[in-house]
Amino acid sequence: MNSAGHPEATAHRGLELTPFRGLRYDPDRVGSLAAVTSPPYDVVVRPDGLLHLESADPHNIVRLILPQADTPGERHRQAARTLRRWLAEGVLAIDPEPGLYVYEQRADDGLLQRGIIGALRVSDPDERVVLPHEDVMPHVVADRAALMRATSTNLEPLLLTYRGDDTTAATSALVEHTAEQPPLLATTTEDGYRHRLWSVTDPGTVGRVRAELARHQALIADGHHRWATYRTLRAEHPSPGPWDHGLVLLVDTVRYPLRVRAIHRLLHDLPVRDAVTALDGHFRVRRLETPLEESLRTLAEAAGTGNAFLLAGDGAFHLVDRPDPALLARTVPTDRPEAWRTLDATVLHSTLLAHVWRVPDDSAAHVSYIHDTAATVEKAERDGGTAVLMHPVREEVVRELARQGVTMPRKSTSFGPKPASGLVLRTLDG
Repeated sequence: MNSAGHPEATAHRGLELTPFRGLRYDPDRVGSLAAVTSPPYDVVVRPDGLLHLESADPHNIVRLILPQADTPGERHRQAARTLRRWLAEGVLAIDPEPGLYVYEQRADDGLLQRGIIGALRVSDPDERVVLPHEDVMPHVVADRAALMRATSTNLEPLLLTYRGDDTTAATSALVEHTAEQPPLLATTTEDGYRHRLWSVTDPGTVGRVRAELARHQALIADGHHRWATYRTLRAEHPSPGPWDHGLVLLVDTVRYPLRVRAIHRLLHDLPVRDAVTALDGHFRVRRLETPLEESLRTLAEAAGTGNAFLLAGDGAFHLVDRPDPALLARTVPTDRPEAWRTLDATVLHSTLLAHVWRVPDDSAAHVSYIHDTAATVEKAERDGGTAVLMHPVREEVVRELARQGVTMPRKSTSFGPKPASGLVLRTLDG
């Protein structure tokens, strides 16, 4: 108690990671672990990728993270029914002991990523423990919250990063030592990534990891909408309780730097011809008679000297660069740091979408956000829309803006590799 007779406020120093009993597929009840996994819900290209995953195995996790029905309410109820059925049938089973999970991803090109999956205390923004770097769309948060309410389960982990140092030596040693042991599961997904998972249940080891991470903060690399969902649902439930925490993967990017890729835009109702015409006098536009990979290299060169985009959808590529400085001065908000004002995503949303093309960016009916470059181009050509291909932002820019408390426009970056959905879930019941 303090001198006024009130309970002392709990002092939160940093990340508070808690062991949990993971909910995992029983490999004897499914065709293969690879066939039941999925990319995160917002990476699945719909409808093609969704249909592919649904047909891969009747128990694919996509039936929980992206259930299909006529109404949102029915989709969420269907996911809950599916989850209950899989639990009753033993398709999903809960691990006997609580633990933290070491997770490894490896690719043929030499990429190696390792991190720790656990239940992280959901903190408020003013605590500066978990730093977001992107804005979120309220309707997506509402949908994810409704799904989580219906299922009472964290269906897929967020990807968070921290900067390890001498104070995380025990955590680093644990990750490396554990990766030398036989895993709980190992599988190779169709994208070529090899996944391995281990459980760490020793209380002393878990305690040392928790103590070290309590001195650090994290950056949300992937999962801004799900983190906002965690915060929404925490406020709705009694505390302390399971809703105070959310499922995350924590990666030390000093040891395992992430790759930063762009997230592209598909403008459904804007043909490329109209998009290019509207740019006259505002941006320089050059038609490129080169294939995708070479056109992307041209985009990268142009992005080195200023804002640049690549439009596609009519069988060619159009390089858009050199915006009119007067146009930017009129359309880009001036109440943010220069690093934010000069972001490609800022110029795209504030100038191109809002003023030049007049395309609302707050509805999936007008704009889709797609991670796969070739899929974005293909869908634009098939549907008659415009693909806006982006150049990725450097990680140091993202981290510096996050430290300043400045959020980037929604879907500005794609950090990876992202954890596969379906390897470990966390139930919130009980």
